[in-house]
Formats: sequence, structure tokens, C-alpha cells
Amino acid sequence: MQDVARAVGVSPMTVSRAFRNDASVSDKTREAVRQAAEAMGYVFDSTASTLRSQRTGFVAVTIPSINNANFAETVRGLSEALKPQGLQILLGTTDYDIQNEEELIEQLLRRRPEAIVVTGGKHTERARRLLENAAIPVIETWDLPERPLGHVVGFSNAAAVGMTVDHLVAHGATRIAFIGGDADRDTRGTDRRLGFIAAMQRHGLDATRLIAAGAPPISMREGARAMARLLETLPDTQAVICVSDLSAFGALSECQRRGVAVPGQIAIAGFGDYEIAGTCVPALTTVNPFPHEIGRKAAEVIAAALASPGLPPQRAAISPGLIARDSTG
Repeated sequence: MQDVARAVGVSPMTVSRAFRNDASVSDKTREAVRQAAEAMGYVFDSTASTLRSQRTGFVAVTIPSINNANFAETVRGLSEALKPQGLQILLGTTDYDIQNEEELIEQLLRRRPEAIVVTGGKHTERARRLLENAAIPVIETWDLPERPLGHVVGFSNAAAVGMTVDHLVAHGATRIAFIGGDADRDTRGTDRRLGFIAAMQRHGLDATRLIAAGAPPISMREGARAMARLLETLPDTQAVICVSDLSAFGALSECQRRGVAVPGQIAIAGFGDYEIAGTCVPALTTVNPFPHEIGRKAAEVIAAALASPGLPPQRAAISPGLIARDSTG
């Protein structure tokens, strides 16, 4: 600050106030300070300011994976809506492992975020205690947990898959299968599988055609392998619901390799409305969970909670939409 102050001809205190956007510093002086700092290659160190104001200016966010387009969209919506509030994101990934999530939550809370956004509503008991005692807004997303920790922005994964079952049944399918991943790791995938079972039972149909596809996230290759097992072991299956669009595309590709007509011989549906779902041939029926809206709504909840510390827990339910395309007729 002394170097910049000498260059501009002001006091070090004025430089400090300029970087803090103090109203006592004129726009002209503030711009001169910033230009001098830029020319010298200096970056404002906010550590002391943070200690004084008790504000860090960032929101911690945990997601299962950084290469999932849906979670990326949620982060984008969150970031876009937080930016006008002067807040940035500190992002961490859990790799679909709640033990990893527990460690990550502890590490993020040590950095004193102003709020924390977590994906899903299932956590270890220790992670729950950490979040309950964090004394900052906690927002659970992509789920509607039975035991919410605080604020919630999400939807029922089970009900979303139930819509797909209803759609297939309405088109005459009765022998329907589900391709999913490791039930112990992907809690949202587990909810989708349970939603499949519940919807099938509601229609009085057999709900035992369950094909495991490995550890999440389920890739296209794993989706293809699961589809191969389904065709070999349950060849009379009329339709299949996949836990994600990527696994559904793999299943579709396997059918094309084997000369199995889609939807003529078997209908295929996915989840997520990824770009690939609308561009492959035939285009995939899927569920759009509106991931960008989840992020935007979470940011709105954060802004409201920071403005009103006593704000009661908010529950913003997102309504996913079924997108019927050619893969189901």
C-alpha cells in the first residue's frame, strides 16, 4: 500500500479505503489507486479485511462430479446469481462418496464461507453435525430430504422417474426394466430406482427387472454393458429406464450394434436432458430436472438468508419435466 500510495500521491490509508470501496474515497482517486496497483502487478490481499469484517465473500459448494453437465449447470446458475451479491464460489467434489463429502465439508467450513450448498440430502451423521453447527445458511440441493438441515432447493428423484414409468405404461409397456448404479454411493440414483419400483407396483407390474451398472457416475460404456446383460437375460423386456442420459445413450448404442430396433422392439428413456439426448438418433425420452434453476434458486435463498439471519428454513421445490422423444415411440 505504501508503494501505491507514493505512486498516486495519497496516504496508505486512502489506498486501503479505495480497495474496500469506502464511500469517503472519490471515484477519481479510487480509479487512480487501482490503475497504479495494476501497473505494479499488485493484488489486494483481503485477509486482514476478512478478519475485520467477518466476511469472506465466498459460498462453499459441494457437487458429486465436475464432469457432469447437470451439476455444472447448477454451479453456473448459482455463480451467475451470486455474482451481483459480491459472492464467489469455492467448489469441491465428493466423487459420489458421502465419506468424502464429510471430509470436504470440514475443510470448506474451516475457510469460514458465508453459506454452504451441498448436493443431496443424505450425509454421514458427523457431516450433519458439522453443518448443523456451522452457524451459516446451509442449502441442500437436488433432493427433498426428509430430515432437512436447513434450506432446501430440489425435487423428488423418485417422483421424477415415476413420471417416466407412467409415460411408458401409457404407451402400452408392461415389462419395464431399470438400469442404475451402485445403490450405496449414488443416493439420487437410488431414489430413482426406488421411484421406479414404487411406480411399477402402483401399476400392478413386476418391478424386479433391475440391472446394476457399476459405481457412479455410470458411463456410456457401462450403460451399453448393462443393456447387453438385459437383452441376454430378459429378452422380452419392452422398455428400459436408465439412471442417466449417458447410460441411456450407451444402451441405445448397444441396441443399434445388435440390430435391436428402438423403439420398435424396446423403448429407452434416460434422465437429465443432456445435450446428447436431443441430438442422438432416435432422440431420447428423458426428464429435465432444470439444473440451472436449482442453482439460481439456491442463490436467491442464500441472499435472503444473509440479509435476514433469522429467516426460517426455505423449501423451494423444483418440478422436473418429462420430455417425450422418439426413443419411446
